[in-house]
Amino acid sequence: MGPSAVGGLLGIRRLIEWLDTSEGKGGIVLRIWIAVFLSAFSLSGCAFWLDKAPVGPKAPDVYSGAPEYQIGPGDTLQVFVWRSAELSVTVPVRPDGRFSMPLLQDVQAAGKSPSQVADEIKRGLTDFVRDPMVTVIVQSVQGAGTGKVSVIGEAASAKSVNYRAGLTLLDVMIEVGGLTQFANGNDARLVRVVNGKPKEFRIRVADLVKGGDTSANIELAPGDVIRIPERWF
Repeated sequence: MGPSAVGGLLGIRRLIEWLDTSEGKGGIVLRIWIAVFLSAFSLSGCAFWLDKAPVGPKAPDVYSGAPEYQIGPGDTLQVFVWRSAELSVTVPVRPDGRFSMPLLQDVQAAGKSPSQVADEIKRGLTDFVRDPMVTVIVQSVQGAGTGKVSVIGEAASAKSVNYRAGLTLLDVMIEVGGLTQFANGNDARLVRVVNGKPKEFRIRVADLVKGGDTSANIELAPGDVIRIPERWF
C-alpha cells in the first residue's frame, strides 16, 4: 500500500474517533457506513498498489514466415479417417506424386499441403462415407534438397538432416553434435525461402544448446539453412 493510501486511512480513522464522542442514532449509522467504506478502501488500496504482471516475450518473427509444407514424391503420409479404421492407412507417395487408399485411387499429393490433400480425400469419400472427417499427417520426408535442413559453419558436425514433421532447432543441433568451442552461436542465422526469396532470421543457438533457454527453440521447415559463424575473440 502506498503513502497516499496510508494517509487516507489515518484521516478516516481520526474521523471515526471524533464520531465516538458524538451521541445519537445518526452518529451510530454514520460510523457503520464509514467502517464499511474503510474495509472496501483497504482491499482496493492493496490491490491498486500491486505491480502488473510482466508481459511475456513476443513470438520470434521466424514463425510468421514459415511456409506450409508441400508434400513431395517419396514422402510417407498417415491418413486418418475418423470412425473408419478400415480407411485409415499409412501410405507412401509414389514417384508420380500420387497414392492410393481404400475406395480411392490415384489421389494427387505432390505439390499440395497436408490439409489440401485431406480436403481432396474428404470429397472423394463423400459417396461412401457420411460427413467424413479426414486428417493427413506427413510421417516422414524422403525428397531430396527441399526435404532437408542444412547446418553449416561452426557446428560440431556440419551436415544436412532429413526433414520430418515437427522438426525443431534443438533436434537438429543435437543431431549435429552441438557447437564448436569457437562458435558464435547467438549470432547464428536461419536462411529460409519466403515467397520465393531467401530471408535471414537471427537465432540464439548458444542460449538454446548451452543455456537451456527453450524460448530460443523454433520449428524448422524443409530447405532451411542454419549458418553458425566463428567468434573472433
